[in-house]
Amino acid sequence: MADKNEIDEVSGVETTGHEWDGIKELNNPLPRWWLWTFYATIIWTIGYTILYPAWPGITGATAGVLGWSSRAELQQDIEAAKADQAVFLDKLAATDVTEISADADLVQFATAGGASTFKVYCEQCHGSGAQGGPGYPNLNDDAWIWGGTIEDIYTTLMHGARYEADEDTRISDMPAFGRDELLERGDIVDVAWYVRKLSGQEFEEANAERGAVIFEENCGFCHGEQGEGMAEVGAPNLSDAIWLYGGTHADIVAQVTNPRQGVMPAWGDRLGEATVKQLAVYVHGLGGGQ
Repeated sequence: MADKNEIDEVSGVETTGHEWDGIKELNNPLPRWWLWTFYATIIWTIGYTILYPAWPGITGATAGVLGWSSRAELQQDIEAAKADQAVFLDKLAATDVTEISADADLVQFATAGGASTFKVYCEQCHGSGAQGGPGYPNLNDDAWIWGGTIEDIYTTLMHGARYEADEDTRISDMPAFGRDELLERGDIVDVAWYVRKLSGQEFEEANAERGAVIFEENCGFCHGEQGEGMAEVGAPNLSDAIWLYGGTHADIVAQVTNPRQGVMPAWGDRLGEATVKQLAVYVHGLGGGQ
């Protein structure tokens, strides 16, 4: 330790008495501007703790004489946002879903709201880009089991598909031709080859010829004579390249034998009519809507 009263020979300044490896600390005073700034921050801090919430206690913090709180300000912002939205929500509720497209501002509002709702309730099954996956339809293409008009989409969203809790839900039950012994195994194999032919894939000619007869007698009244599908009864198009459960011969055989029946919740009671309309506008606007 150096002598506190020692004067540094080079600078002529008194030392503090601290020394490290021969380096002595000089007792230079702080700049006045720094001191005044420091005093100002102390004064500002005292004023802040008086005006705003600051000191924590056992059950809460001091409220401050202004009575301001970040939670109250956030609540005011939320209420203001809800008030702004209420105008569009009321208009949306009063407008038929088929007429929304005539109002550009309403379309913009509905699309934004629908996109947010889709992220919360729909993308878990249909994907973040609505691209779908095995067992979950792609909402960007032109293949719609129940129809792709905005009115069709709205109805499907409101009541779901095979959702027992909604009495107006979409229903299409494909018979289990193999499980319930409605067709022999060989007939199922043949009809699967014929479906492959309808969709433009490789197929076995002899099997497909026999399968055509089986298809006409058992499948055509729902899927159409050429497998074009019927949205009225929820029968998918079998003549395109879009397959919900796979389009290989084995996949088709499995579906005819013991069909998988997808279930979609009815969102009407859970989200309300206005929100469902927003979802319908958003989904219809993805590009695949009819």
